[in-house]
Amino acid sequence: MKKQTISTENAPEAIGPYSAGVKAGDFVYTAGQLGIDPATGSFVEGGIEAEARQALNNLRAVLEAAGASLENVVKTTVFLRDMNDFAAMNAVYAEFFTADFPARSAVQVARLPKDAAVEIEAVAFVGG
Repeated sequence: MKKQTISTENAPEAIGPYSAGVKAGDFVYTAGQLGIDPATGSFVEGGIEAEARQALNNLRAVLEAAGASLENVVKTTVFLRDMNDFAAMNAVYAEFFTADFPARSAVQVARLPKDAAVEIEAVAFVGG
């Protein structure tokens, strides 16, 4: 099976030795996306809702660079700094996933890179 690394100017650059995404066979696996504006390299302002929205926009950009879309997502994992932010994150998430919902896990973690409020990763099916 051939493996292809994915990157795009429409999502933040990786902040370590990893790829924004990897396409392997019929699937795309994304790295966790933060609420960072790729144009500025800084977190968007506006709290958990703004960070979640930007993280999902970044996720979409990585998927599109791999020839996929949010509609192809079969599984997401949401990492939250504070589980009390779940409802706010979920409301934004529902703007991006409106039907045929992917499977999802959501967990609170001790700390996220750059002290982010949320990080979201996905697996998408792009095969026939």
